[in-house]
Amino acid sequence: MSFTEIVDNIQNLPFDEKLEIKNLLDKYLIEERREEIYQNHLSAVEMADKGELKFSSNTDELMKMLD
Repeated sequence: MSFTEIVDNIQNLPFDEKLEIKNLLDKYLIEERREEIYQNHLSAVEMADKGELKFSSNTDELMKMLD
C-alpha cells in the first residue's frame, strides 16, 4: 500500500478513528525520539570512557571544536 493510499484511507475514516491514529502516531514518535536520545547517550558515554570528549568553557575553543 502506498503512502498516498494510506492517507486517502485515513481521510475516509470517522473522526474518532482519525483521533486514535493521531494519538498512536504521537506515542510512536515519542518512543522513537526517546530511543534516539538514549542511543546518543550511550554513544556519549562510550566516547567519554575512551577519553574522546573534550570540554571547555572558552567560547573560542568551543567554536574551534565545531569546525
